[in-house]
Amino acid sequence: MDRIVLGYDGSDFSVQALDWALDEAELRKLPLTVTHGWQWPYGEADEEAKAHLRKAAEHVLWHGADCARSTSSGVPVETDLYEGPAALRLVELSAEATLIVVGSRGLSALPRAVVGSVAGYVAAHAACPVIVVRGPGPIPAATKPGPVVVPDRTPDESVLEFAFEEAALRQVPVSAAVDPAAWAERRPEVRVEPYGEAGERATLMVVGRRRTMWSGAASFLQHAPCPVAVVPEA
Repeated sequence: MDRIVLGYDGSDFSVQALDWALDEAELRKLPLTVTHGWQWPYGEADEEAKAHLRKAAEHVLWHGADCARSTSSGVPVETDLYEGPAALRLVELSAEATLIVVGSRGLSALPRAVVGSVAGYVAAHAACPVIVVRGPGPIPAATKPGPVVVPDRTPDESVLEFAFEEAALRQVPVSAAVDPAAWAERRPEVRVEPYGEAGERATLMVVGRRRTMWSGAASFLQHAPCPVAVVPEA
């Protein structure tokens, strides 16, 4: 089933992820699944204590879905409550998803964390592209959206394909560190911008999963000036 999947935990960071996920669902004309994972963190517990935690988790999920329904223009919104690690559930759902969207950090992230453990794990293991959205609160509306940027000098074809698809959907140009002439011919509706300093104005950066495997990956995901799409190479 083609759908957009959002990992939502009620944190400020997941609010931006929700905004981006709704945009994707509207642009791609796909339903949105809002998922929330919960688990008892203190070892053994009686059922009454776990029931209270589950009720709190249900409220978090309801709030995310309600926000999505109230701010979208008719996007079908489904919910998925999972008892267990959120990262594992998101990877499981990625098998039937077009795209996973997560915030760069969540409620469980340590203050010193460079990028949330959920975002990092899902980006490294999902079967579909993952967009990691940085920062808390709603996404500021851009008066002049910048390009979709491909910073790799040797990107996989799947990376360029995703970048041109996103650019076409958002009606923005592509700027790549490599000459994307072949893809420009396939997608003539997408304008190509010189690379230069385009990264500072980027609407989205698109990288291959292999890039996220090197030691500076977490820092890249955290310090990129915009959301980052991590695409599994073909």
